[in-house]
Amino acid sequence: MTASVDASLASRPAPPLSMRWTLAALSLSMLLSSLGTSIANVALPTLAEAFHASFQQVQWVVLAYLLAVTALIVGVGRLGDILGRRRLLLAGLALFTVASVLCGLAPSLGLLIAARAAQGLGGAAMMALTLAFVGQSVPRDRTGRAMGLLGTMSAVGTALGPSLGGLIIAAFGWRAIFLLNLPLGVLAMALAAHALPPDRPIPSSERPRFDAWGTLLLAASLAAYALAMTLGRGHPGPLNAGLLGAALLALGLFARVQSRSPFPLIRLDLFQDPSLRAGFATSALVATVVMATLVVGPFFLSGALGLDAARVGLVMSAGPVVAALTGVPAGRLVDRFGASPMTLAGLVLMLAGCGLLALLGAAFGIPGYAGPLVVVTSGYALFQAANTTAVLRDVPTDRRGLVSGLLNLSRNLGLVTGASAMGAVFAAASGAGAPDLSGPAAVASGTQVTFAVAAALTVAALALAWRARGQPQPSS
Repeated sequence: MTASVDASLASRPAPPLSMRWTLAALSLSMLLSSLGTSIANVALPTLAEAFHASFQQVQWVVLAYLLAVTALIVGVGRLGDILGRRRLLLAGLALFTVASVLCGLAPSLGLLIAARAAQGLGGAAMMALTLAFVGQSVPRDRTGRAMGLLGTMSAVGTALGPSLGGLIIAAFGWRAIFLLNLPLGVLAMALAAHALPPDRPIPSSERPRFDAWGTLLLAASLAAYALAMTLGRGHPGPLNAGLLGAALLALGLFARVQSRSPFPLIRLDLFQDPSLRAGFATSALVATVVMATLVVGPFFLSGALGLDAARVGLVMSAGPVVAALTGVPAGRLVDRFGASPMTLAGLVLMLAGCGLLALLGAAFGIPGYAGPLVVVTSGYALFQAANTTAVLRDVPTDRRGLVSGLLNLSRNLGLVTGASAMGAVFAAASGAGAPDLSGPAAVASGTQVTFAVAAALTVAALALAWRARGQPQPSS
């Protein structure tokens, strides 16, 4: 059967050259935005020394980008629907490129943080609109492959950021990790300007208004939530509780404004579609599970198995490398067998991997961790291609940017929540507030409990996906 499937896929005609250029432009945009998320982390010790600042101060170089992307990605996606996705993606690429140069030239930490926030706004446009473009640029029978390719580029950017950043800093200094984006950003803009289809003109009388108040309230709610989840480095206090309260208050006000606005940012009846609800919820749950591997992995490999930093990095790289290699094949499977079955298959693989990590990691050493990690990340790549295809394939053109932004937002919220919640589970299960100071047995026990929780979250995602399978969509 495998041979016949491969033959069937190989017999399909190659995509036209224009589509290849379009996918090249979208792929580079996704790569740059993912690099922006991960490449600055490795520079924090160098920045602390360069600006004579504390960790709490320099961490805002990372947080500023994360907060800007998380808070603004939905609003930017909707603005693309209104003003034109090509126009706004080009503007986002330009802003990302200029802000990157400002980061590289920043004379002070404050200006660097401000430039990173501007870079995050450009990154939000790039993340939201690259996915939205697939629906209008790629035939339906190739949508899965296109989504798999973009997922691959996201994984490559996330995996490449720390190692590439470390090499660049060692050779050229910290400013070069931002200045690198200048030639890449110019290339991405040239590709996008050449290859992306023109925006469909909308008469001003028919163009919906942009919901500025709704956008501000949603951004405030999301920023407060992200800060509540990230500040305190795993030791939440009154500030975190206050931020969560502010997030809930702003979210309540947002819902009230949306119910009364003639041009809401998000039509609340959008969530009556069971497939969209399931797509967003499973995306957040799966991202939370994936973050467990990034949070727990280094502690387990160093604390329980006694590996040095180089070998920890080598073992940890197995996950992103596998995700990058399996993205496009996963997309082909989605095109061949359908998005819904492959969503379930990806979740089943993730569940198996989490179960194996909980049961085998401590007993079988490096193979007991690396093998199940490959299973988890292979399932994640398949889930991402299938779920993104399922969510965006039938979305009306005038809402595609908004829904793409919401899908990216659900993933970001899962990553932010996972970093905090899974870290807290691991710390509690290890029996100490500082897992890196616990003994090998305690770290191994904490790892087992954390991945048991991750398996339970995957079961919840499976139940949601199964329940939404085959349900009719409400009329738009």
